[in-house]
Amino acid sequence: MKMPSFAISTFAVVLVLYLLIVGEALLLPLVIAIALWYLINTLAAVFAKIQIGQFQFPSIVCRLASIFTFVLLIWGLINFLGGRADDVMQVIPIYQENLTERFQNLPLVVVSIFQDQLITDWINLPAYATSVASSFAGILASGGLIMIYVLFLFLEQGNVDQKIAALFSTSGSEDDVRKIISRIRNDIQKYISIKMFTSSMTGLLSYTFLRIVEVDFAGVWGLLIFLLNFIPTVGSIIATIFPAMIALAQSDGYTLFILVLAGIGVLQICIGNILEPRLMGNSFNLSPIVILLNLGLWQYIWGIPGMFLCVPFLIILTIILSHFPRTRPIAIILSSDGRLRVPEDAVFEQFNRGPGGTDLLPPSQDSDKD
Repeated sequence: MKMPSFAISTFAVVLVLYLLIVGEALLLPLVIAIALWYLINTLAAVFAKIQIGQFQFPSIVCRLASIFTFVLLIWGLINFLGGRADDVMQVIPIYQENLTERFQNLPLVVVSIFQDQLITDWINLPAYATSVASSFAGILASGGLIMIYVLFLFLEQGNVDQKIAALFSTSGSEDDVRKIISRIRNDIQKYISIKMFTSSMTGLLSYTFLRIVEVDFAGVWGLLIFLLNFIPTVGSIIATIFPAMIALAQSDGYTLFILVLAGIGVLQICIGNILEPRLMGNSFNLSPIVILLNLGLWQYIWGIPGMFLCVPFLIILTIILSHFPRTRPIAIILSSDGRLRVPEDAVFEQFNRGPGGTDLLPPSQDSDKD
């Protein structure tokens, strides 16, 4: 008796999630290494487009320049945070004490709603700082393993085309596999490019604003706002509330708090809700509720690093699912409006046929209208 396909699929999903959680120490450095490897190659491709007259830089020079750029950025980030981490960690308990006192001095009606224990649970700055610091420390501790992975990825890079040809040429699906890989590469590159631009703009403008209004450690909060904007939805909210809480903790009145909350909020709305959607358009077409659920799932699996990786993972999953007739309904559920860019009868249609060319699944009636 055959086990129903739904039960098999459910078991496979549960098994994969279990392996992701159990194998975090091994898999997370590998995923980070793949992300670095991809970003290095993307920057190298940008360097390769630079042309001086008829001269173009050789690919090896572009790749070395890209690696050097990333090493320099990582070294600068570690030095910047390392030089200020101790000062921030020393002042965080003082901020926490000031915030608790501020909330206790609010009107009785508000105090009755926000009890002391609730305040401590919601606004626990030392716990948040420790969590962020431990996540960065964990990534740095895995730095050697990540570098080894990156090295082997570059060594294997030249053999990828040959492996794809060897795996899929006999089944006649090589072109389709290359289309999927190309679309994943293009979509992830567009997503990262746009998020890098908008997050950098938000971080720089926020730093400038916080520096003008004289908020303590403006550079640290500007960098934190830049990083938080890579986390969908929740990151922008935290990036708005957190600097305002810091302003409330360091000042005597509520003027600085209101000013920072309004200023950072306006920046987040203008860049995150107006500029970024215009740049992205309908490229990814992901459901907002699915993004939030995906964010919670990856936060549970891999913590803070998972929150940064959740959207690229969702983009890759949606693209792959949309290319197979059997999994295309799942991709439609993950989408925002049910419209997918890849015609379902054009890619991997041989998977839809049984022996002798008979159809296993009835042809779909819908078509894409991009």
